[in-house]
Amino acid sequence: MKTIDLRSDTVTRPSTAMRRAMAEAVVGDDVYGEDPTIRRLEEAGAELTGHEAGLFVTSGTQGNLVSLLCHCRRGEGAILGNQSHIFNYEGGGLAAFGGIMPLPVGDAGGLPSVASIQGWVRPANVHFAPSRLLCLENTHNREGGNAAAPAVFRKTAATARDLGLAVHLDGARIFNAAVAWDMDVKTYTGVVDSVQLCLSKGLGAPVGSLVCGKADFIEGARHWRKVLGGGLRQAGILAAAGLVALKENIGRLAEDHENAAILAEQLNCEELSVEPCPRRTNMVYFGIRKEGLTAGELANRCRLKGVLFNVVNPKRVRLVTHLDVTRGDVREAARIIHEEAANR
Repeated sequence: MKTIDLRSDTVTRPSTAMRRAMAEAVVGDDVYGEDPTIRRLEEAGAELTGHEAGLFVTSGTQGNLVSLLCHCRRGEGAILGNQSHIFNYEGGGLAAFGGIMPLPVGDAGGLPSVASIQGWVRPANVHFAPSRLLCLENTHNREGGNAAAPAVFRKTAATARDLGLAVHLDGARIFNAAVAWDMDVKTYTGVVDSVQLCLSKGLGAPVGSLVCGKADFIEGARHWRKVLGGGLRQAGILAAAGLVALKENIGRLAEDHENAAILAEQLNCEELSVEPCPRRTNMVYFGIRKEGLTAGELANRCRLKGVLFNVVNPKRVRLVTHLDVTRGDVREAARIIHEEAANR
């Protein structure tokens, strides 16, 4: 029985080209700055995003954390969405390691409002944690994988900078956003002070992310990466896969988006309700209408038929398309989910 794994785009397996590149990678000790493959990857990331320099990190969570540790000192505040990945899914690292105070704002739809950002930029006062940073997420996971409209994104970032805030972009899936709007990724990354982008999600590399920003910012991030235990040695074998990912897998993200659109269209039925998304990328969230059926029960039934997906809450499910899922797979997955939702 074939398994159709829609839990996340992190489950992809490295391609033959990636495995070959990893096996043949020229390596050195990256803590000494001597791994040429990592340096090539960092330079490529910086060029793609319109920044001066890049830093290879082990994960998106580590990339976001080193960025926040560079932007904020202990006791300072970072404004971030109450539905954002940094706020909900990164273990409270900004507080645990940086003593940074999260200043949450509503980000329904994917971006906080200008008014909500302004509300946390308060006059100097001994009672207040001073706001130093705005964190944005694009695409936005909990908001259905929505890709923020470029004009609105740029206005939000510009407003924050006018208020004296630095802007960090959690761009774990930023290339999905750029492809969804048929824009150069610099449309987003070029208006922020730092960006974290994942190589191990839709781009299909087995591990790793990049942080990009100004050269002095990246030197600070390199220090914090070391503090967090992220200084790697002959890690060019990992960076080689990242180079293949950037070269070969950005353009094909549109296929994942098309597959997600097919899933969304085919899953709406009497038992299930697909959540609308203003600019869908590679995610589909749906709710369960059927009385007495829980998301966990549906997931267990579908797992026995070879379809895997994540349960968000007792009545909400997330599906994610990726390069290891074909057009035929999504149609078959939709059929099985329908069948199991209807059976009781």
